[in-house]
Amino acid sequence: MSVILSIQHIVRDFPGVRAVDDVSFAVHAGQCFGLLGPNGAGKSTTLGILNGLDRPSAGRVLFRGRPLDQAYRQVIGVQFQSTALQDFQTVGECLTMFASLYRHRTERADLIRMCNLEEILDRDTRVLSGGQRQRVLLAIALVNDPELLFLDEPTTGLDPQARRKVWDLVETIRGQGKTVVLTTHYMEEAQRLCDEVAIIDHGRIIAQAAPAALVQQHFPAAIVRLPASAWPAGATLPAGCLVRGATLEFTATEVPVLLQDLAAQDVDLKAIRVDTPNLEDVFLKLTGHSLRD
Repeated sequence: MSVILSIQHIVRDFPGVRAVDDVSFAVHAGQCFGLLGPNGAGKSTTLGILNGLDRPSAGRVLFRGRPLDQAYRQVIGVQFQSTALQDFQTVGECLTMFASLYRHRTERADLIRMCNLEEILDRDTRVLSGGQRQRVLLAIALVNDPELLFLDEPTTGLDPQARRKVWDLVETIRGQGKTVVLTTHYMEEAQRLCDEVAIIDHGRIIAQAAPAALVQQHFPAAIVRLPASAWPAGATLPAGCLVRGATLEFTATEVPVLLQDLAAQDVDLKAIRVDTPNLEDVFLKLTGHSLRD
């Protein structure tokens, strides 16, 4: 696949803080690339630089090998983390207004059908539900038939059903050959949608690969969890045991062997749980258990 977006050693400084610190990666045409990280890690600042709304203090971003320019704004779509829609305007009027800003536009009927907006076209934007609002914002981001789509936490605050509808829509968009760059706090979302992810912490990329490859790289076959109360009082925890709140966590390539060892130490195994590692486990291992504010 050809590189559509090349990010080369970008830095973004604000007074008293370096929000992005020497970040480099490439986004290939047709893929979904995820930027993951705790709050304040620098992912939204990075996204703002990539979509041309902010400029790096150092480094550069290239689109198809060229610096970002005014023409770039015509071929990208952006769904912001927080977007204010015009009051006293219907969804249909909102789409018309945003479409007027671009030379090239998605066929209106196709856009309405793809984002499932038929039943709310005449509805005032002030009374949309969370899921309806996100579908409208995605339609706005797609109104110019962009080559490259940026989604900044597109499902934050949605209930599980609405979230999965947005996932289906993103997969439909990808099926059209578009390239997607998204930020998200939901590891299940990243694992389902992304071909490749970069985990950012303190402004730096600390891991980057396909989700399955990251899991394989950082974890063996299984994670064994049990309540901390199951451990015998006064007994020393073995090396490699992680304490996550009221839960003890072990990694194991041979689960039966670990269970035998635990039983030999009189550990109460009634509430034990054996899980297959996933991207959330990698995220917590690399960035810490708690998301920072």
